[in-house]
Formats: sequence, structure tokens, C-alpha cells
Amino acid sequence: MIRRWFYQISIALLAGLALISLVWPPVWWFLLLIGPIIAIGLYDVMQHEHAILRNFPVIGHTRYWLERIRPEIQQYFIESNIDAHPIPREIRAIVYQRAKGALETKPFGTERDVYRVGYEWAAHALSETEPLKEEPRVVIGGEQCRQPYSSSVLNISAMSYGALSPAAIKALNKGAKKGGFAHNTGEGGVSPYHLEAGADLIWQIGTAYFGCRTRTGDFDPEMFKDMAQRDEVRMIELKLSQGAKPGHGGVLPACKVNEELAEIRKVPMGEDVISPPRHRAFHNPTQMLEFITHLRELSGGKPVGFKLSVGRRVEFLSICKAILETGVTPDFITVDGGEGGTGAAPLEFSNSLGMPARDAWMFVNNALVGVGKRDHIRLIASGKIMTGFHMIRAMALGADLCNSARGMMFALGCVQSLRCNKNTCPTGVATQDPWLYKGLVVEDKAERVFRFHQGSIHSFLDLMNAMGVDSLSQISPELIFRRIGDMRVETFAELYEFLTPGQLLDDDDLPRAWARDWRDASATAFAP
Repeated sequence: MIRRWFYQISIALLAGLALISLVWPPVWWFLLLIGPIIAIGLYDVMQHEHAILRNFPVIGHTRYWLERIRPEIQQYFIESNIDAHPIPREIRAIVYQRAKGALETKPFGTERDVYRVGYEWAAHALSETEPLKEEPRVVIGGEQCRQPYSSSVLNISAMSYGALSPAAIKALNKGAKKGGFAHNTGEGGVSPYHLEAGADLIWQIGTAYFGCRTRTGDFDPEMFKDMAQRDEVRMIELKLSQGAKPGHGGVLPACKVNEELAEIRKVPMGEDVISPPRHRAFHNPTQMLEFITHLRELSGGKPVGFKLSVGRRVEFLSICKAILETGVTPDFITVDGGEGGTGAAPLEFSNSLGMPARDAWMFVNNALVGVGKRDHIRLIASGKIMTGFHMIRAMALGADLCNSARGMMFALGCVQSLRCNKNTCPTGVATQDPWLYKGLVVEDKAERVFRFHQGSIHSFLDLMNAMGVDSLSQISPELIFRRIGDMRVETFAELYEFLTPGQLLDDDDLPRAWARDWRDASATAFAP
């Protein structure tokens, strides 16, 4: 129907112009206006790829244009303050306010349904405690580490140069330097932008060994040693998997791979950069711990740990067994939740793989307690950490400190346009297009990153004071509540099954599920 109308209207317009030109020849100038429209319509009806355009020439483009700006329409006109798509407006707003140093109080009470199943809150105290004047620091590094690191309780989570723009990396690093917190490089290697401001770095080594790889993609120990012994590199993180796409490996689209990035990562320019899903330098827990020892020696004794998203419980217990058998203890473990963020991941991986963060933090903490190693290994929580309460909740479930990625991106000015994988990020945060990232002013955004961190730590300390606790060790699962029914409430201590120190070593005293997984775990193979 519309296609027929297009033909009829086009013919009528051209015939009308021809008739009018008999008495007024300048009328043909109108072709500059209607000619391109007719040309687009003719192309639409002749192409075979889009049925909508063939049936609705010209006006069919409106559908694709609206679809392109759907995330913005959703954000600005449809979603409420507490809809999570994937980060609710309420949380984004508090990050923006803290980053700008703006008023961050809220009028008229909470918008959340406090009687909804899943609602969580912390217990406050009437007793007075001495408020902490300064942020408590957490020392990372055990007996096998010669250069322990005193860390902030909130650091920048892994986001690599390539996924983020040069300007974004420089702003994050400069903000971290001013605030005295650490900046995780992500698996893309250490770029000049990570070194420019001189902030403390956590160098993440992924499955592709970017920044320390041979031409064939294997680990290069000499290249690693040269970078790891730099003063800016304070810790080494071996990435096994991440929450957004566990078992998949990283993906950097070819549109983001410029000459500089290809040189830093030691990869071909103009091709998709796909990290393998698993490491080639080791194949079981024992070999992984030997590799960690090797990294620690090459780095000069700096803290070395690993990051993972929990999948099969038995595989993490296999690592625990290997720690006991080899005597090699990682200095820290970063635990990412299945709800973790990424610039590019298949939908099924983001939606349906990986243990959610709260369950994963509790499980890893329990396993380390159960083998008597919890006091020797720091646990870092990662996964939608953006407020002081998020930090309190993670620590109640066993974390020692927290990492934030998307919170730091919002502080940079990210508006959640959901274009991270297309190189068209409108704020210049997640793009390699210089026309876009030059709009991100490093000095201004570095201050915002600094203020967001400062505001989050202030909120965290305020909550601790309100809860009547004056040290990190006093944040316990008994102080966090969750509604599990219309009139049923339980603390985290009641909801989760807690092991006692060394309990995994006593089969007679183990819950059935733990006993089965512990029995099946092997220190020589990840697979049970």
C-alpha cells in the first residue's frame, strides 16, 4: 500500500514540476529538496535486506531511528528512579551528585517498597561510637610477599585501555592519584595513559597476556618483569574469568583497534581482538599457584592474586586444596558477580552464566574460612559497587575491600547510552574515536572521579558510625537484614550457611553439599 502511494506521489510530483516549469522554469530547483527523498525511496523499494523499508519506503527509516535512540527514550521518559536497566536512575544520580560535589540529600523518603521480598537494610545502633576520622586502609600481602600494599577500601575495577578511551584512562588515573586509591588496568595491558599521572596500578594479566606476550600469544616473562617492577605497579591480578562473560574471554571490536592500541597489546591492527577463554600458561590449580609464585618473583615480591567469577563450586575448592598441598598462598582474590559489566558480551553469557555476586562473595569467604586460610588472603568484592551501603553489604558477606567499574564510569560522565561496543559512546568514555573522546576534559573528570571516591568513602564511614561499628572487622552478617516474605525477615547470618575455621578439613562436621564438593575437588584438575 505505502509502496504504491510512494510511486504515485513521486510521479505526481515530477509531473507537476514539469507542468509548472512550462511557465516558471526555476521550479526545477525544488528537485534539490524532493530529489534526495525520491532517491532514498527508490533505493528502499529496490533493496532486499529490510522488508519494512521495501513496504514503507522513506517513512520506514523512522523505525530504525527510534530504535537507535531507544535507550535514551527509556532512560529519560519511561523508567522510574528505581528501575534497574541495568543501573537504576537513583543510583546513577547519587554517583553524579557526589562526582560534582552537588547536594546529595533526598526529600520525602524512600521510593522503594520496603515490604517487597528482597528488600535489604542495615541495623543502626543507639549506642555512641567514635566516628572514624580517616578512611581505614587494608594491607594486602602475606608472608610470601615482600612488598605489601596498603589499599583503599574502594578502588577502580578492571577496565582496559581499548574498552575505554585515552582520555577516560587518564582521568581515572589522575583521580586515583589525587585520592590515594588504586587503578586496575584491565586485561589490555599497561598503556602510557595508565602511567601519566603516576597513580597506584593493579596490573591485570588476562588469558591473552596483553603487554607481556610473545608473537604467538604465550606469556613473555622478560616483558612482564620489565613492567611489573615499575614503581607504579603495586599489585598483579591474574584474571581467570569475569562476571559479565565467564568462560568466554574478552572481546575488543576491530573498530576500536587503532595503531597505538595494537602496539600496546601486541596484536594485529584492524581486527577483532578476542582473548581466549582460558590460560595457556597453566592447566590446573597446582600449576596456577606455581605461575602465581613465578609472577611474584618476577615482580620483585609484589602482591599477586587472581580474579574470577564463580562457576562450579568444586573448581574453587580444587584451588583451596592446591593451596593447602603446595603451601603457595595468593595475596588476594577478586570475586566478580555474574551481574558484572562489560563493553561487549553475548546476551546469554551476561544473563545466564556466573554466580551472582552476593552468593559468590559468601561462598569464597566460606571456603577460605573452611580451609583455615581466610586470615592469609584478602577478598576483594566486584559487581555493582556504587554506594556506601553496597560496600557495607559486601563486607558483611566476607569482603575486605571493594572495586567499582560502572560507578567510576558514571563519575566520568557516562550516561548509560549502551553503546560501549559500537565505538560511538556519546560522552567519550568508551570509544577510540578522537572526535568523541576529545570532548572529555581530563582535568574536570579527574576531579569528579576523586570526589566520587571521597563521597563514597564518607558515606561508608557515616554508615559505620550509624551502625555502631568502629572497625572493618565489626561489619558482620548479623547487621544486614533481608525480607524473605510478607512478614518474614532474616539476617544474612541466618540466610547463609557459615563454616567455622578449618571445618572443610573435617568431613564429619560438614553440611552435605559442602562435603560432596570437597570430596570431589582435586588439586590437579579444574574439572571434577
